[in-house]
Amino acid sequence: MSDRSNAVKVGLMCIALTLALVFGYRYVSRATGTSDGYAVWANLPDVTGVSPRSRVMISGVQVGVVDKISLVDGKARVDLRMKPEFPLYQDATIGKRATSFIGEFFIVLTPGSEGTPRISDGGEVTHRMTDVNFDTLQTQMREILQDVRDVTKALRATIGTDQGQLKLEAILNNLAALTEALSGSVKENRQTLRETLTNARGITAAVAPELKELLANVKQVTADVRDMTAQGDGAKPTGELRQTLERVDRASGSLESLLGHADRVAARIDEGKGTVGRLTKDDTLINEVEEVVDGVGDFVKGVKRTQTIVGLRGDYNFLANTVKSYVSLRLQPSEDKYYLVELVNDPRGKVNIEQIDVDTTNPNDPPHYREVRTTTTNAFRFTFQFAKRLGPVTGRFGVRESTGGIGVDLHLLDDRLELSQDLFGFGEQVTPRWRLALSYEFVRSLWLLGGVDNVFSSERRDYFFGMTLRFNDNDLKSILPFIPGFSSGGR
Repeated sequence: MSDRSNAVKVGLMCIALTLALVFGYRYVSRATGTSDGYAVWANLPDVTGVSPRSRVMISGVQVGVVDKISLVDGKARVDLRMKPEFPLYQDATIGKRATSFIGEFFIVLTPGSEGTPRISDGGEVTHRMTDVNFDTLQTQMREILQDVRDVTKALRATIGTDQGQLKLEAILNNLAALTEALSGSVKENRQTLRETLTNARGITAAVAPELKELLANVKQVTADVRDMTAQGDGAKPTGELRQTLERVDRASGSLESLLGHADRVAARIDEGKGTVGRLTKDDTLINEVEEVVDGVGDFVKGVKRTQTIVGLRGDYNFLANTVKSYVSLRLQPSEDKYYLVELVNDPRGKVNIEQIDVDTTNPNDPPHYREVRTTTTNAFRFTFQFAKRLGPVTGRFGVRESTGGIGVDLHLLDDRLELSQDLFGFGEQVTPRWRLALSYEFVRSLWLLGGVDNVFSSERRDYFFGMTLRFNDNDLKSILPFIPGFSSGGR
């Protein structure tokens, strides 16, 4: 009976020890608390020192364990088992840290920003943090030592030679000489500095009365400013500066009232009331104003574009022994057309031919005959022709010396040589009047000309020679809009 009791006690003791071991393992195991968690994974460039069941830390707190380490496509893959109460977000980062220089390694995480999507179960942590380990520190120390070695080499190359030592010795000698010179200068100028301070003290004592008077003046000025800004009452007048400010305040009130009136006027204009309002709202009126403005603009452009060429001409007729004068004005709105207005003084007079049919009972005369009466007057002749140019030829049509006529001009040598012919005088004589002239610009604006007049009539044929002064008068252009009938004729 005693042996059976001992066997039962041993069995109970083994069961108790087994339960204690299980619960102890569960308590100290790193995987405790991750059974209900979630899994994530990440690729790391190096997992040396990290083993399965290693800790996963966030800010020094264990949040999971390394579940598995594998090699996928040449990269180390780490599968983690996270505790459910520690979520990870899309911008979470992962890295590797060491507990000490010779200790174990563990996986470290940053959870990411709340508000961004969470990493789901089985998701990937895509962002990596920079790993700081012993190898990295060793590499940095190696680079630092290499830089120190280069500096020592450069220093040895500079002052390690005889020439470098001589330069260093010269620098030290110069520094010693400079220190000695500075010390001597201070000793030499000590008395001067003392005298300067004494003089400054004397000057301060001398100007003390003036300084006291200056302070009194400042005090008086302050009192005057206070009086200028004082607020008046029944016994004390208002200061000048305050009066000025009050006037500015009243002016600002007036300005505010004026702006109110302007605002009301702007409102009336915006509503289309009044002349200005109708002008801004009535499309028909606006279109009419735009048409008027466009018309005025076209007219002004036409006047500005028009050239006013003045011609002064004198001819000597050899057979008649007379001088014939011309004053002409050429209005040329474009290069290929112009209007010619000309006034002619011909000493031979203006000839009018009148044909009369007479029926008579006078026995001494035929019962029916025709009389032709030629009347010569001293009236001026005028010319008004329209000219159109085509290439080197210009054709003219209109009134020539108070009769209907046409003309043709041929321009040669860059328009410096002109061959002109006119056919006019219909009704003045039996045959029309044909005039030929050749002119040449031998000096700028000055033309020399000659020709034949009345080619068809042997009785009135004559030869002439003369000169013409032809120039563009821009001042005459400015008075054209004020000539009666010019503006209406232009339209």
